[in-house]
Amino acid sequence: MKKPWSITTTLRNPERLRSFLIVLKQLEGYRWDLESQRKYQILLIKERVYGYGSRQFYNGLSQAQIDLIDDQARDISFEQATEIFNAKDYESPAMRGRQSINPLKKLGLVSIKDEKVFITSLGELFLKEDFDLGEIFFRSFIKWQLPNPSSSDYKLDDGYDIKPFIGVLHLIKKVNEESTRLGEKAKGISKEEFCLFGPTLINHSDIEDYANKIVELRNTLKNKTKIEQKAILNEYKKAFIKSFLGSANATDIKKFLKNLKDYGDNAIRYFRLTRYISIRGKGFYIDLEPRRAIEIDNLLQFDNAQSKDFSNKGEYAEYIANISEPKLPWETQEKLIEIVSKLLEEIRVYETKTRTVAREFLDYSGLGESDLKIYAEDLRKYRRELQDNENHQNSQDVDKIKEYIANLEDIFNSEDKPIALEKLSSLGLNALNDALKIQPNYPVGDDNEPTFTAPANVPDIECFYEDHNAICEVTMLTGRDQWYNEGQPVMRHLRDFEDKHSDKNSYCLFIAPSLHRDTLNTFWTAVKYEYEGQKQRIIPLSINNFVEILKILVQIKQSGRTLKHDKLFYLYDEILELSGTSMNSSEWTKNIPNIIASWQKSFNL
Repeated sequence: MKKPWSITTTLRNPERLRSFLIVLKQLEGYRWDLESQRKYQILLIKERVYGYGSRQFYNGLSQAQIDLIDDQARDISFEQATEIFNAKDYESPAMRGRQSINPLKKLGLVSIKDEKVFITSLGELFLKEDFDLGEIFFRSFIKWQLPNPSSSDYKLDDGYDIKPFIGVLHLIKKVNEESTRLGEKAKGISKEEFCLFGPTLINHSDIEDYANKIVELRNTLKNKTKIEQKAILNEYKKAFIKSFLGSANATDIKKFLKNLKDYGDNAIRYFRLTRYISIRGKGFYIDLEPRRAIEIDNLLQFDNAQSKDFSNKGEYAEYIANISEPKLPWETQEKLIEIVSKLLEEIRVYETKTRTVAREFLDYSGLGESDLKIYAEDLRKYRRELQDNENHQNSQDVDKIKEYIANLEDIFNSEDKPIALEKLSSLGLNALNDALKIQPNYPVGDDNEPTFTAPANVPDIECFYEDHNAICEVTMLTGRDQWYNEGQPVMRHLRDFEDKHSDKNSYCLFIAPSLHRDTLNTFWTAVKYEYEGQKQRIIPLSINNFVEILKILVQIKQSGRTLKHDKLFYLYDEILELSGTSMNSSEWTKNIPNIIASWQKSFNL
């Protein structure tokens, strides 16, 4: 039976791949035998990369073992991790390590050469502190193909012959071209269309046929009511999957539909990181990134998404891991000059929109390929600065602030809630006052929209003011896993930030839908007593608390006044002082709305 392609179901969070890779580095050069495979899984447990905070993983463990894993202040020894691993009583212990390494091998970050573990050049790039997530995944995805010698699941004889990422780019381009030809607006493909047609596109020769199917389906749904559209779409999906599977089994079709949704959502998440696709239509459409049009057009002319022939696993592993291969079709002086010229055009537009003094640029006409590539990346960084400046200027508009408020109040209906919360919190902080700089640390596409949440080793958002500094950490978690994932990391991020910017007092704003008691108790201790020997300034707010502050900001602006940052930090200090008069952490946070209400009265609104 045929099956759709998927990137990985083992690691849905791209950021976790790096943690898995860091742990595997300890086994580099070792023979990848049953003992090393078992050892890798034990090391993942030891470093709390695997199992930490997972209630399912905790099944079968003693309470003492669970407490040890939960307490990040305590190191887990290799012997203790081995006991935890053995307590799980896996039927095939070594298989766990093989499953954990598979995503790293698939993406070309790791290879098994001469039966030994090696981190590839692409993997070493990922291990650098200043790694570029987008570049790493782009370099991997332009070569990832089906079939390939590393997997026996997809065979040429069964119809598999595609590079999925390149195939998806071709599919979107074809749909846009056909839509334009028919006089319709080119808008990419919807997420629902992607989940159905993306993972089932298993042969490059079907790209045009799939594009036609999408356009035909749209025509069928046109001018129908939502109820009619839903019924038509459900029947279409069943018929399409029946044809793909060659089976009419209702159970198979239902399971296949669920898998397609999971595979499609995950593929969008990973492909978006490359910066070659953009999200539009309020998050419901996937399109080609217009700011990479030169690169995309040249890539699609160069590569029709057909798989390449490889004689063995080693040859394929060397190919997918080699960051210098293939040479990209736009990596010529002529094309790079065209790219730089386009970037400068965009920059001039942003400089005008943001009323930024026009920067003088060097004469790049005589630069070589290597220097042009570096210059293009420098220009992209400057463009992001201008885009951030534009966000800050737009955020001063009352209607924009009302838009942020509405989106925060509707956060649970967002397409990707964690990313939405980081973005809206950043925009809200921009709106609040006269910050010198609000710097979100999430990776962004060329449209300056976040492609994923901020990496685990840095604060979500860094805020710089004339008299104070702050970080902002946000999460959509509300259960005990909020404490698992945010308790120690938030305090550690704040301490690192305090040490780095010791010239001013540093605060931490923590925003979540609701605050778990264990998280509160952890912060309460750091605020009231100490963390690593010193008190910290942590302000825990619910999303509703943050929304109330933004609503007060709207009233202040509508009264013709501005909110200076010293007034905001006065509120923060009032909340911190409240901890000193409260009996416990629950009483502390329960009275925060009263502090906000009292702060509002101080403006005589």
